[in-house]
Amino acid sequence: MASTGIQDVVTATGLNRSSLYATFGGKQELYLAALRRYVQQRPQPVFRRLAQDERGLPAISGFFAGLIEARCSGDYARWGCTVSNAHTGAENSDPEARAVLDRHHQQLRDATHSVLVTADAQGQLAPGSDPGACADPLALLAYGVNLRSRAGADAHDLNGTVTTALAALGARSTP
Repeated sequence: MASTGIQDVVTATGLNRSSLYATFGGKQELYLAALRRYVQQRPQPVFRRLAQDERGLPAISGFFAGLIEARCSGDYARWGCTVSNAHTGAENSDPEARAVLDRHHQQLRDATHSVLVTADAQGQLAPGSDPGACADPLALLAYGVNLRSRAGADAHDLNGTVTTALAALGARSTP
């Protein structure tokens, strides 16, 4: 965002500067609107589905498989995630952007926690595993997948990392 000039936005959208400024007020406001829209349309529905998935660990494995597929193949391969990119960019110093990123992280963490509670109830976690404590590293792993895929990591390697992480969290193998 910081390296994108307003002329780049004008050229990409076909709008004129006065329309952009009249609608959004400035480049930062346009960025915040785009970030909020992205979060609302992309990750939030995925997090809702994940949180409601009754399969337990297979739901988490499926979440990561879908994430890796999206980040490593297709039209948007190697682009990373808008949220992960925002975490690493200068724009994350803006309090409003930081609030959007913090909400996103909490929603991701809550979704993984919900599924881990289900997995625990189904006997899929090792005895004594704490779903709350396990949710945090899984949320961070999702950001890592996004960043590593942007850097060119191979889908096979990312899937191996996820498998290892699930095993390290005390997860038992599931069919």
